[in-house]
Amino acid sequence: MNTEILGIIAIFVSTVLLAMPLGKYISKIFNYEKSWLDGVFNPIDRFFFKFSGIDTNKQMDWKQHLAAFLTINLIWFLLSMFVLTNMSWLPLNPDENASMSGHLAFNTAISFITNTNLQHYSGETGLSYFGQLFLMLWQFVSAGCGIAIVAVVFAALKNKTSTQLGNFYSFFVRATTRILFPLALIVATILVFNGTPMTFQGKHNMVTLQGDTVQVSTGPVAAFVAIKQIGTNGGGFFGANSAHPFENPSYFTNMIENMAIVLIPMALIFALGYYLKRRRLAWMIFTVMCIGLLLLLIPTVHNEMLGNSSIAKLGITQNMGSMEGKEVRIGSAASANWAIYTTCTSNGSVNAMLDSFKPLSGLCAMLGMMVNALFGGVGVGFLNFYIFIILAVFISGLMVGRTPEFLGKKIEAKEMKIAMIIALLHPFLILVGAAIANHLYTGNPSLYCSWLNNPGCHGFSEMLYEFTSSSANNGSGFAGLGNNTPFWNIACGIVMLLGRYLPIIGPVAIAGSLANKKHIPENAGTLKTDTSTFGIMVFAVILIVAALSFLPALTLGPIAEHFSLK
Repeated sequence: MNTEILGIIAIFVSTVLLAMPLGKYISKIFNYEKSWLDGVFNPIDRFFFKFSGIDTNKQMDWKQHLAAFLTINLIWFLLSMFVLTNMSWLPLNPDENASMSGHLAFNTAISFITNTNLQHYSGETGLSYFGQLFLMLWQFVSAGCGIAIVAVVFAALKNKTSTQLGNFYSFFVRATTRILFPLALIVATILVFNGTPMTFQGKHNMVTLQGDTVQVSTGPVAAFVAIKQIGTNGGGFFGANSAHPFENPSYFTNMIENMAIVLIPMALIFALGYYLKRRRLAWMIFTVMCIGLLLLLIPTVHNEMLGNSSIAKLGITQNMGSMEGKEVRIGSAASANWAIYTTCTSNGSVNAMLDSFKPLSGLCAMLGMMVNALFGGVGVGFLNFYIFIILAVFISGLMVGRTPEFLGKKIEAKEMKIAMIIALLHPFLILVGAAIANHLYTGNPSLYCSWLNNPGCHGFSEMLYEFTSSSANNGSGFAGLGNNTPFWNIACGIVMLLGRYLPIIGPVAIAGSLANKKHIPENAGTLKTDTSTFGIMVFAVILIVAALSFLPALTLGPIAEHFSLK
């Protein structure tokens, strides 16, 4: 078997094997059971809460959870705007990088607090070290918020009838100190020992093999890269992201980072099974997500390993596959594997130029974000899948002539209205945004000529991808798009805000509503939601509601480009 394929299999199997015990550990964190890190972090937690005046024994309902979540996110946004627009005179700026413009700072601040990390700038020149470290903090707290919110939903699913769903601040701090920080520390240590820089010095002068002296940026890279992967953030310290040899020095580090991208999203599914004591339900969800992931992964890897037909026509051999825009130390298969992992989660980091992928490979990457429920970001990936579960339960109940129920709670009109609004919000944001951008460009291409280097089908795909990535809080991009402009910075910022907070508010509102209802014991007529039959139903709903919504747009973009190259 091809060694590249063995590498892909090793990444998947190793991640699953690590995710299962990690899921059990996360369920203990949510349940406040004793863990081996309590001795280290309990005093730190108490200091945080005493300093901030927070009483973690105070129980919150779903509205209070959302109020706390939205309030602290607003404060983080304002702090980020201040730092990004004043970096030039703030400390830790040895390279004397300039402050950001208002519209770019607006986009960047929203990008990092929403766990998107869409970067319309190049990291090593667009930020000071202080700016990098400040944004690294948000990579912890945005991921911690996602985990805290999913803990609230887990608590709502577990309680038979209750409005009290734990304490948001307690969930948030425990997720950050006991889950994200230890994992990031492990990954950062591995990266440091394998060649990733960790320094506060400025640029280094280096002499190339040709004898030229060049300045090479370094910095606290290892710490930044570790949390960008573990927290499904994806923002790169360097403009080239994980294609840069300082962020991703070797095939081994490529495997470690690839595993880190999907580790917590996978583990949270197993955590659900342990927390609710419904492991069959967790395995059903995990299986559906894996099938969706593999249906995108296998054709992408195969497609990129075949090579590019246009290059083959020139008589050039492609023994390594399609290598345009890819790193030789990583290869075409591992690059394709990363592309699907990063777009099926809300990670968005890249180890190759996605803009150089073949059209159908780009289509698969976009579909991962358009579905936005195949593992997804830390915490919010399950929330998106939860919406499809609610829809599937309702449709299945109607088909068999019974009142729809999920985990002993009736699904009624209120929950269905919320679920449908959230399910349709994602395609609405993407398609409306892409339509506006295309209208502006085609209406006056001379005015917006800086947007596209590739007009036509591929140019359409670049604009469609940008709004898809923004709405999915992914952050990757077809980099051929000139996106550091007022339109793209503001438009994508608005889409990121709506794409982050409304899909959190909706599932939490549904979970809170169901938690307050009377629990109905299971009986012979209860619809089983932990079976393969129901898994097929959920998959069908995802396919119909999510994937097919985007078929016309995909036909105009990557599908048309694919056939134009024949």
